[in-house]
Amino acid sequence: MAIGILLALFLFGFAYVGLFIIAKISFIVLMGTILLELFLLFSKRNALIGKRDCADRLSNGDENNIYLYCENRFGFRIDMSILDEVPHQFQIRDFSFKISLSPGENKSILYKLRPVRRGEYNFGALHFYVSSPIGLVSRRFTFRENRMVPVYPSYLQMRKYELFAISNRLTEIGIKKIRKIGHNREFDQIKEYVTGDDLRTVNWKATARKGSLMVNSYQDEKSQQLYSVIDKGRAMKMPFEGMSLLDYAINASLVISNIAIKKDDKAGLITFSNRIGSILKADKKSMQMQLIMESLYNQDMRFQESDFGRLYRNIKTHLRQRSLVMLYTNFESLVSMNRQMQYLRKIGKDHLLVVIFFENTELTALSTGEAKSTEGIYIKTIAEKFAFEKRMIVKELKKYGIHTILTSPQNLTVASLNKYLELKSRGLI
Repeated sequence: MAIGILLALFLFGFAYVGLFIIAKISFIVLMGTILLELFLLFSKRNALIGKRDCADRLSNGDENNIYLYCENRFGFRIDMSILDEVPHQFQIRDFSFKISLSPGENKSILYKLRPVRRGEYNFGALHFYVSSPIGLVSRRFTFRENRMVPVYPSYLQMRKYELFAISNRLTEIGIKKIRKIGHNREFDQIKEYVTGDDLRTVNWKATARKGSLMVNSYQDEKSQQLYSVIDKGRAMKMPFEGMSLLDYAINASLVISNIAIKKDDKAGLITFSNRIGSILKADKKSMQMQLIMESLYNQDMRFQESDFGRLYRNIKTHLRQRSLVMLYTNFESLVSMNRQMQYLRKIGKDHLLVVIFFENTELTALSTGEAKSTEGIYIKTIAEKFAFEKRMIVKELKKYGIHTILTSPQNLTVASLNKYLELKSRGLI
């Protein structure tokens, strides 16, 4: 603005000598002010400290905290514009903050990034554009905070569910409270009766010997095998809220594997498409979750039709013990499911099979919405047809004793955990 006024004075100064003199004086003052600000900003070498801080790895599908730290070592208040070169996967072109710092003041800025794909994310440099209270000149400080940060399956979600499980508060995040059915659990010990114990567990022989009421104590059966089987074929490519169905399945399998190991069961992993990908034998050793995490991180989408026949043969070869098989896949029509039914029935004969597939939430919204035109009626009818096909798939699978979960991608983790806890409480594994 000051430069604009100065130019106007010079322009009118050709007609009025007094204005020309004022313009020359103003120009000298302006140049002196600029030189003064240049001296203030550039006389000190390490006048600003800046850095970026984030976790060693980011969690896919979650809001991850990124911190920017800056400290003013100038002897005066500064105004800054901060530009951070975030990874190109986020497609953010104008990511900046504006702040002011007093002399000696430091400040930490928090922002969040939500990746929707696994892989390597490269952060670039961190730029600070600093100006003094005069505001005519700015100095750029560049900090080479270049760093590669891998994005792993949702370990933040895994920790959240683990914390709620340890504190016995899973019901707060949608996990149903399952009533134990019968006494299909392992014997633990004989103990004295306390108020609230089931009278049906009274051990009369121990009661006669001790002279006080004794009951049998039971605990959940341990070391049962759970396998997360993940379809990587083209049916899992469909995106919801930026994430593919494959990544939703990967995040859910990570959570359920961790909960299974915490309950002293064994967790394993199988991935497949037109060929078998990873096979990780079910175990509950201390390093098992790290092995599962690394294996899930390296899974890539394939665009061929998934081979369920090959999956069945590999399950037959590698799974010698009856196991809970959580199969994450997607069927859009009854015809596509019927093509695989013979293999699903064979797997269900040897193991407890749960087929998990997805609602198309966008089609569901269309089918429940109001149609206001002929085209709208046509679209709603087609959407209702697809929704009906999904329900028919569930009915067809149940007819052959195969458990099913039909869920939206966002509710996948909760639905999978509910089914695991239900089957375990019923002693079906």
